[in-house]
Amino acid sequence: MKLSHRITHLTPSGSDGWEVFYRARALKVAGQAVVELTIGEHDIRTHASILAAMNDSAMDGHTGYASVPGTPSLRQAVATRIQTRTGVATGPENILITPGGQAALFAAHNAVCDEGDVALYVDPYYATYPGTIRGVGAIPKAIPAYPENGFQPRVKDLDEHAKGATSLLINTPNNPTGAVYSSATLDGIATVCKTHDLWLISDEVYDTQLWDGEHISPRALPNMAERTLVVGSMSKSHAMTGSRVGWVCGPKDVIEHLTNLATHTTYGVPGYIQDAAHFALGEGAYLEDEVSAPFARRRQITETLLATQNTVKGSPTQGAMYAMLDIRATNLSGLDFANELLDTHGIATMPGESFGTAAAGHIRVAMTIADDKYESALKTLLDFAQTKAA
Repeated sequence: MKLSHRITHLTPSGSDGWEVFYRARALKVAGQAVVELTIGEHDIRTHASILAAMNDSAMDGHTGYASVPGTPSLRQAVATRIQTRTGVATGPENILITPGGQAALFAAHNAVCDEGDVALYVDPYYATYPGTIRGVGAIPKAIPAYPENGFQPRVKDLDEHAKGATSLLINTPNNPTGAVYSSATLDGIATVCKTHDLWLISDEVYDTQLWDGEHISPRALPNMAERTLVVGSMSKSHAMTGSRVGWVCGPKDVIEHLTNLATHTTYGVPGYIQDAAHFALGEGAYLEDEVSAPFARRRQITETLLATQNTVKGSPTQGAMYAMLDIRATNLSGLDFANELLDTHGIATMPGESFGTAAAGHIRVAMTIADDKYESALKTLLDFAQTKAA
């Protein structure tokens, strides 16, 4: 029996750099000690108070079907959070609660892309972006953002690719690069979107992990609210990755259509999980600060160690839980460097090539293990790089 072209072509065949991650996991299963600096999973768990709220809600009986667009209380809490952070009037009618940020990305592209439409995204990119676009029947088209420009996309590159496209997906603070888009970059993005009549999908799941610069939601820019869909999530801000709570924020009519989509796909998010998310947002900044604090410390560790040598260069780590390291002085590709580092020292990183072509010759380090272990692993990595460059 034949499967659909859409499902069999979500991801291209051949190497995409992720075999380093899978090989590291296989080595761990086989009993080998491996230090994983690969994926963006917190080394702390969901706060006990959030889990208690989840348990209380479940025990109180909120285990049946929940309202498909989200519980009124959580939609209002998310709307209030967004309005407070951006200054843009936002109500519950502008919010759809989704099973995590990934479902929100899929829903947003479903809302604006028809079969065969061209959907733009920035390279380097989070691994699922092109597959998400293919999953709605659209055609993914990457716009490179270069390391010499701090991985900020350039207006001329955006403008060159935008003609005939339907949407543009951006991510700031950025995974994998750690870049935070400047006001000039975002003004340029807004201009291109308005000039070419593009929908803008803004992935802002790392908005609480900001180390340098200012997070600007493009929805807050002039005349952008009506053409912007914002993707958010509790995963990174509150270490609730497994709870699967995200959202889309956008114009009321778009949210109404997306509610119809959710009725035919996910049928919402469990009520007791939504109640836990509502509790977490109601606790204010202290829980978010507790979750983000380790990455701020490890970013400082990274900068301190990088300053002790001149082989590996760091891209500006302005936000998120990753450091993108330039290892081109070793004359190795990111893929070869990552494989050799794993083989010789049992340290697993992600090749820059895992995230497109613009970060070739780089590796991404996830700052997701205890400070002392992270510092030791990074020292080993830098020493390894110096032997390769000698």
